[in-house]
Amino acid sequence: MNTKIYKRVLSLAESLLKAANKQDQVTFDALYAELESICKEHEGQEKDHPVQWETLGDFTEDYAKAAKIYRKALALADAIESADFQSSVALSLANMLIELGEKQEAKLVLQKAKLDCANIEDKALKNEIHDLLMSL
Repeated sequence: MNTKIYKRVLSLAESLLKAANKQDQVTFDALYAELESICKEHEGQEKDHPVQWETLGDFTEDYAKAAKIYRKALALADAIESADFQSSVALSLANMLIELGEKQEAKLVLQKAKLDCANIEDKALKNEIHDLLMSL
């Protein structure tokens, strides 16, 4: 991922968290719009990357919209064959699907994530995927 874009996305995520914690909806909405603009600007381009979309999904309050965004991030993670992103995004997508009452689809997403995360180092992520899958 382009370092400049990554740093901007990271900075926006930190600012979004601060705005959310302060319950500053005006600032949150402006920052969210900027992050969404970055995602749309790079969509389908060489600089398109799952981290942008996953971050946008993380700050999307509408569960159905967040699930759609996570699906886009997961498709990008699959395209670049990044097990770390595949696993992380799949966990986020599964959580949204559970919130939407789509447990069967969440289970399918988690089953694939369990295979994807077999060779990643993040044991906490592996455990979260396993535990959520077992809870379904």
